[in-house]
This record gives sequence, structure tokens and C-alpha cells, in this order.
Amino acid sequence: MTGPSTMTYLRRFLQICAILSLTNAEDFYKLLGVTRKATSKEIKKAYRQQSLKFHPDKNKEEGAADKFAKIAYAYEVLSDETKKDIYDRQGEEGLKRHEERGGGGGGGGFDPFEEFFGGGFGGGFGGRRRDDGQQRTSSVEIPLRLELNQFYSGDVFDVHYVREVLCKNWEDCMKTDNECSGPGIKIMRQQIAPGFVQQVQVEEPRCVARGKSWRPNCKACPQGKTEPEKIELTIDVTKGARSGERVSFEGVSDEKPGFLAGDLHFVFVEVPHPVYKREGDHLYLTKEISLVDALTGFSMEATHVDGHKFTVDIEDVTECDQVVRVPGKGMPRRRGNGFGDLFITFEVDFPNTLTQKQKDGIREILKVEEDHDEL
Repeated sequence: MTGPSTMTYLRRFLQICAILSLTNAEDFYKLLGVTRKATSKEIKKAYRQQSLKFHPDKNKEEGAADKFAKIAYAYEVLSDETKKDIYDRQGEEGLKRHEERGGGGGGGGFDPFEEFFGGGFGGGFGGRRRDDGQQRTSSVEIPLRLELNQFYSGDVFDVHYVREVLCKNWEDCMKTDNECSGPGIKIMRQQIAPGFVQQVQVEEPRCVARGKSWRPNCKACPQGKTEPEKIELTIDVTKGARSGERVSFEGVSDEKPGFLAGDLHFVFVEVPHPVYKREGDHLYLTKEISLVDALTGFSMEATHVDGHKFTVDIEDVTECDQVVRVPGKGMPRRRGNGFGDLFITFEVDFPNTLTQKQKDGIREILKVEEDHDEL
């Protein structure tokens, strides 16, 4: 049986290991230029400043793109309560273990004491729960059309959103109403027989909370329960992001008395590119070549989605509809783990007609090749 002194020793030993893992790994707080006591608002502001400073479109120095990817990952961790808690306690190694176990936002994280002693020192590091029983206004999804080069290089920009917020003095416009059982719901009591009363729920827009209803024509809110508000939001498109992914802002949709505000989601929609087609991390390109190039080989210069030039050299005979893979010329993989591949399909442009002299010349060349092969 393990005595109290041994348990204390093991606990301290594991705490020292966690601290060492933090000192040896890259400090996410230093990457963003904030302290460990920084608020979520300060973290977001620092991230925006650092991401703009090291964005590849604006910073052409060597290593800027890698720094930008690290900053993006640091913000991804520190802006998520569960991941931030795990990082603060166990560093990047703890995050890796959390991800290997399929951990996402919320849920129990890795606890070394629970691993060693079966939970004797308490549970994991549970995150915030959305299922708290409170009613919320409808969440909003807005499609955000992005060019392929924005997915390739990443982008950061601001958008303006107009939402409805509660009137500043909305609480002054509520009155006690015991028939209200919740937002928009009223309880009606009907006597159906002597000694028998039936309760029926009916819709009542004036009910704003249990036991509270809205006073019509309230002078404290002359425009009604809500009023428009224009807010500015920062959208961060990380390198390698994909169509269908979302950037979410919690509690930013319309407000309503008796309800918590729902969420606002911007859904990425990829605008079709005139030259390239994307599938996952790979790009696909169709290129037409002449018959001479197909038979003799060629060098092809192409322009990538972000505008940089690259060259593809083909030395062998190219068949019609042959696909050539160009490693590392696809889309960036998320979190900076290299690039996908580019697949080029070559379509051979055969001439419509040949002169007799051209035909004879081709036959002569091919006949020489056949005779050489027989020898």
C-alpha cells in the first residue's frame, strides 16, 4: 500500500515534469506577446497584431510564414478554454496526448494523477458546456466567398455585422406577470368541469421570462425591445483552410429578452478558380500540349494560385491524358505540415491534317527507330 509521503513525492515529481515540458517547448504566450494572465480579449487583440505582422502577404522575410503558422496555432489553443487549460498545466505534450485521444473542445483532458492512481486526485479538466438548459436565439450562418489564393496564403480581414441588441433600459419595461412561464409562453387555466382545472400553454409574445412580461408603449424603450448595433469582427483564414469550414463567434447573433444570444457562423465557400481545381490538400490542372512536345519532351512554366512561377520539366514521351504528379505544389497542409501535390493532366493537341512530306518524314523516323530496335 502506498503511504502518504510516497504519494506526495510522486505528485511533486509529475508537477516538475509538467513544468519542464513547458520550459522546453515554445511558449504560446510569448509568441503572441501576452502574459499568462491575459484575458481572452487581450489574447485576441495580440493575435491580430502578430498575425498581421508576420502574414506572408505582408512580410517577405525568411521564416515569416512559419512564424505566422505558429502564431495561428498558438491562438487556436489559447482561445479554446479546454485546450488552454491543458496547455497551462501540461504544455504541448499534454495537448498532443489530448489530440491523440480524439480530444476536442470540452470533455476531460489528460490528468497524470488520474492515469497513475485511477482518479484518486479528482477528475479531468472539463470545459464549458453549452447545454445549460437556457434558451438561445437562433444562430446565424453566413456564407463567406473566398478565392483559392486566400485559402493558399491565408488571410485576415475585418467584417461588419449588424445585429439586434436589447434596448439599454429594457429591464425598466418589464412587469410582473405570473401567467408567463417563459419567453413567449403563457399559461392559461380553464375550468372544464366543477373542481377540474386545465392548464394550457399558449404563445404570448409579451412574455419575456418566467413571471415577467413586456409593458407595451414603454417610454424607456421607444423603439421596442431591441435596437440595431453595428459590430466589427475579425475573420482569420488560416493557410490550408477548406471550403465548408466555419469561423464562429459565440453569443453574437440577435439578442432578445429572456434569451441568451445565439452564435454567428461564417461558412467558407470557395470561389471556383479558372485554372486550378482543389480536392483536399491537392491541386489539379489540365494542360494542352502539342504533338511535338508530347513526343520530344518539353519544359512548362506555370503560375501558381498565389502568383509565383514554377517550372515542370518533362523528358519522356507524354501520352494523351497522362497525369504527372508534381510533389509539394498543392495546397498548404494545416498547421504548417508541408504541402499537398499538384496533378497535371496533359491533353495532346493532334494536328488536323499532315502534308504528304510530313507523313513520309514521320514514317521514316519511326522506321529508323523500328530497324534500330530489331538490331
